[in-house]
Amino acid sequence: MWVKICGLRDAHSVDVAVDEQVNAIGFVFAPASPRFIEATEAVRLVNRIPRHIETVGVFRNQPLEDVLRISAAADVSTVQLHGDEPASDFLSVKARGLRTIRATSARAYLEHAHAEGNSAVDYLLLDAPIPGGGATFDDRDLIRSPPTHPWIMAGGLNPENVTALVQRMQPWGVDVSSGVESTRGIKDPARIRAFVAAARLV
Repeated sequence: MWVKICGLRDAHSVDVAVDEQVNAIGFVFAPASPRFIEATEAVRLVNRIPRHIETVGVFRNQPLEDVLRISAAADVSTVQLHGDEPASDFLSVKARGLRTIRATSARAYLEHAHAEGNSAVDYLLLDAPIPGGGATFDDRDLIRSPPTHPWIMAGGLNPENVTALVQRMQPWGVDVSSGVESTRGIKDPARIRAFVAAARLV
């Protein structure tokens, strides 16, 4: 099971995630998020992470020039666009040698005729309507019509529910942020460890 821990902002949380052998660590560059981090701070954390672990810059409806500038400054390997960005933005990011994640709500995915992105999208991430809000999405329709290629499940996951949801939904990967926090925006090392273990039980 591919596991991403998102919204990290301190060295100890990063070190715990690395010790747990996660596949990806995310840094949120969307200014409105309680998990926002400046690129100058993020790059110091990225430098602690072995290169085989993906480092993901998360953006939401931000100008392409800002996405490219911040991604370069933070030295991330992957860019996650979590808004209404056009396909051309993914192509531009890909042209810089970065991997890409198209993040959208499960509802939007189903409403838009299962648009799974384009050739410049490496991963599809399906989330709740409000990213980072700690709520799961209604999976009944998605079970009947799941993505045809590997996808990442997000939205309301935590150590207590991830095993059952993975068994039910059969995603390729999982992504967690608020579900491993002690308070909003503050990661809990014990919950990071518990989440990784629970996600990989299946």
